[in-house]
Amino acid sequence: MYGNDFRDYAYDSICRRITHATKQQGLPSVTALLERVLHDPDSMELLLRSLTINVTEMFRTPSLFQTFRTKVVPFLHTYPSIRIWHAGCSTGEEVLSMSILLQEEGLYEKARIYATDIDQEALEQAQSGRVLIGSMQQYTNNYMMSGGTGSFSDYYSVNSEDGNKVTFNRSLLDHVIFAGHNLVTDQSFNEFHVIFCRNVMIYFNRKLQQRVHSLFHDSLAQFGVLAIGERETIRFSGFEQYYEQISESERLYTKIK
Repeated sequence: MYGNDFRDYAYDSICRRITHATKQQGLPSVTALLERVLHDPDSMELLLRSLTINVTEMFRTPSLFQTFRTKVVPFLHTYPSIRIWHAGCSTGEEVLSMSILLQEEGLYEKARIYATDIDQEALEQAQSGRVLIGSMQQYTNNYMMSGGTGSFSDYYSVNSEDGNKVTFNRSLLDHVIFAGHNLVTDQSFNEFHVIFCRNVMIYFNRKLQQRVHSLFHDSLAQFGVLAIGERETIRFSGFEQYYEQISESERLYTKIK
């Protein structure tokens, strides 16, 4: 009815999320939740946001971005154009981080960044370029530890109408294309030199993880780079033989075949 398929999400995780959503909507049982979402699209949106966990931050795992600068950026300079896919981009902090990194490394003008997510509300927030001001101290520290070469405060301004948020420079989103995409049901839509999909597959069962790895393999150009989360692995995915490690500790790989 709504086009979302959660059958291959990790069972324990999905059960916890459904229980949380039932309590959040003030309902006595999962059956009551089912009845409501079948007849109320707004209730379905609330459930969807409970099931799609949006946990992100700018320059999350700074050592990954540092390694990306030193080991991947030199290869990206050899391409006439670059296509990067942030799959499961959530509210966009990782996309902004990549835009800043590419600007500082002289790659932004020839880059196109595709930012996709299943959650339309998260995508709208990502497109706004707005971030809570309370996060900026942590994000500044992350930026510095990731090898940032400028002053992080130059990339944003405090909102005059909402002092609780900052707005990042619009130029950071000029080369970003936001779109809805479901890793469970949708297909490859381009060939990419870099794919970031971090801490998304931890919520999938083994079958779905293998499907997503197949999607990424099909979507990566030869010698393209895959970045996954620190709690994720390509081992036992059926695709480990198609990659070489750039950094095992940072879960950064290059496609060799």
